[in-house]
Amino acid sequence: MYGDKDRIIVTELLASGSCAVLRVTGELDLRTETDLLDQAGRRLADGRRYLVLDLTALAFCDSRGLNCLLSLNWLCGHMEGRLLLSGVGTQVMRALTVSGAGKVLRCFPSVGHALADVPGAERPPWPPPPPLPQS
Repeated sequence: MYGDKDRIIVTELLASGSCAVLRVTGELDLRTETDLLDQAGRRLADGRRYLVLDLTALAFCDSRGLNCLLSLNWLCGHMEGRLLLSGVGTQVMRALTVSGAGKVLRCFPSVGHALADVPGAERPPWPPPPPLPQS
């Protein structure tokens, strides 16, 4: 059985129209790729063609993780959308560069920069408005 440190956490930061922003925390590998595919797949099934993955908290990505990202990129393209990666750290960027996946995947320094690559009519506001207080 795997411990919490072997998990990946996918947090939805924004879902609006045809775009979703997801923060990916932890490690993306054989044990966790299906978690990311499931979470991202739900957004795609809901009609979100543009996925921004905030990878600032992604500590590790191996070849299975790269294949997962490439699969999501293909799915977004198949839906006439885009997969956009933001905040790619040194270790993950090294894996993208060495594998050649960096030539296929779009990488940006921040979520705001990534969202600027989403067509204007599809682009949600960033940062998102604060949630309304609950009474």
